[in-house]
Amino acid sequence: MTTETFVTDAGVEVPAVTTDQMREVDRVAIEEVGPNLYQMMENAGRNLALTVLETLGANWASTPITVLAGTGGNGGGGICAARHLANRGADVTVAITDPQGLTSVPNEQLEVYRGTPGKLADLAALDTLRPGLIVDAIIGYSLGGAPRGVARRMIEWIGDQPAPVLSLDVPSGIDSTTGEAHGVHVRAAVTLTLALPKTGLDAATVGELWLADIGIPREVYRRVGIDVPTGVFGNRFRVAVRPA
Repeated sequence: MTTETFVTDAGVEVPAVTTDQMREVDRVAIEEVGPNLYQMMENAGRNLALTVLETLGANWASTPITVLAGTGGNGGGGICAARHLANRGADVTVAITDPQGLTSVPNEQLEVYRGTPGKLADLAALDTLRPGLIVDAIIGYSLGGAPRGVARRMIEWIGDQPAPVLSLDVPSGIDSTTGEAHGVHVRAAVTLTLALPKTGLDAATVGELWLADIGIPREVYRRVGIDVPTGVFGNRFRVAVRPA
């Protein structure tokens, strides 16, 4: 089931976007108006780290957190969040589907993360971890068919864990336009989606849904042809949203 409009906890209606529309929003921001990819990724990662801290509450410093990251922008946001958490003394471990295949900006995030006390684990080490919270930053809106290879194995590992899952942008394996799963997929307790809700997020796999401001100005939306009202975030950087 898809939805065209979501509403914030303050009653502001927010348009939902398809995968193609969100891809064009990112393109116009990066190539024409700004912010650049590193700025958006940093904003996404910080919002994700804050959501992790709020989800864990008083137990944030003692709860083992595992961040599973893909090689693209979604993974970069997860790695960025892990750095903010590690800087605060959280027990955080990052596992990346293909560390050698990271695109340039996520790879920069990894290099900065290496300067923290945070840990890195390879796929073989996942079974030794006992997370109290899992952050899913594997695929995001760039899903192209059923997850394969290491991404699939990570998603299957998530499904075997009792820990709750916090997904970044879209639960991995879920089509952000349709909400359909074409293979293995994540079932999140919380999803933090970025910039605008995706039409496929009206699904049982999403859990509690939050919307994060990553700094995209209205001119970007105007050029793409999306009418976004003022006041979506008010005086906050994250708001709870639900299908209208």
